[in-house]
Amino acid sequence: MLKLTPNGEVVASVISYSLCSGSLVLINKLILHYLPFPSLVIVTQLLSSIFLIYGGNFFGVMPIDGMKMEFLKPYLIYTVAFSTGVYTNMMCLNQANVETVIVARALSPLIVSFLDPIFLGRELPSRRSIFALCLIVVGAIGYASTDEAFKTQGWHAYFWPTLYLGIITFEMVYGKQIVRSVKFLTVSGPVQYTNLLGWPPMLAFAQFGGEFERLEEMKRSYDVDSNWALIGKLPTESIALVVMGCLVGTGIGYTGWWCRGKISATSFTLVGVLNKCITVIVNLLIWDQHASPMGIMSLFVCLIGGAFYKQAPMRKDKVGEDSPFDDQTPTSDTDVEMNQSNISDLTKRIASSKE
Repeated sequence: MLKLTPNGEVVASVISYSLCSGSLVLINKLILHYLPFPSLVIVTQLLSSIFLIYGGNFFGVMPIDGMKMEFLKPYLIYTVAFSTGVYTNMMCLNQANVETVIVARALSPLIVSFLDPIFLGRELPSRRSIFALCLIVVGAIGYASTDEAFKTQGWHAYFWPTLYLGIITFEMVYGKQIVRSVKFLTVSGPVQYTNLLGWPPMLAFAQFGGEFERLEEMKRSYDVDSNWALIGKLPTESIALVVMGCLVGTGIGYTGWWCRGKISATSFTLVGVLNKCITVIVNLLIWDQHASPMGIMSLFVCLIGGAFYKQAPMRKDKVGEDSPFDDQTPTSDTDVEMNQSNISDLTKRIASSKE
């Protein structure tokens, strides 16, 4: 097996997470065009991931962790935030354009950067980083001023994006904390617990959101009585998108936890913003519900701000307290800065290559 250097692992984790995250937003947006059931789509993706994980273990190709009560409590709290965040994200995609979701995500690094020192032992962000994060805010405000939904609906149009922002901020900080405190033996552990605990809340969201009733209406419109019969009536491209979403959803579970363990909570949040650049480009090419040119320009101001951000180092009294199951976690300020240099260069390359 190829053995990566610590810096190589940072780069590989960021790239793989970026590819999965950026593509999943677009795939889910397309799925909702055919199947407007946000929670049920996510349930399908979570259950498919569980099937793949345990199927791989059954055939001896994928080791997994056993279920332990000591891990259930921290992951149960995270799963509530994760499930709510996924649901609000899907509601944003269902009711707004992709750029609105990205701008809501773009505001989260500024908030997380001040929670990092409080809860995760990092220094306060530098003046350069604060400027970069404020640039992101300016871009977000510029975007909002051009958004047709905001002009016609006011702040009501931003109910779901605002809720998504608050939830994902908590999820990023708490997720980094459990990466550091919960010791799994395999890379499947975090994905396993998150998905096993995540699908029941999503079913509840589906029930509260009236998705089962809308599903019955769709079956009546296709003149079928069962879900399997409905699948046979759906366009082939919609089935292909669902299968693709399940595969990419599994991939984002692994790459997301891998990347989270390699960099700070703020940097992980920021990577989640920057990797959406490719989503914007593809969205402009294939979708008719996107922002105006001025809105797109404002969005790229957010991305430029992200490229200038520099991760804050750990405080001296906290050095070495990163992920306990990661034997290549930086152990000194020098190592942290080396990794951050890679992150900064990488994010700039991602932004420039996708333009």
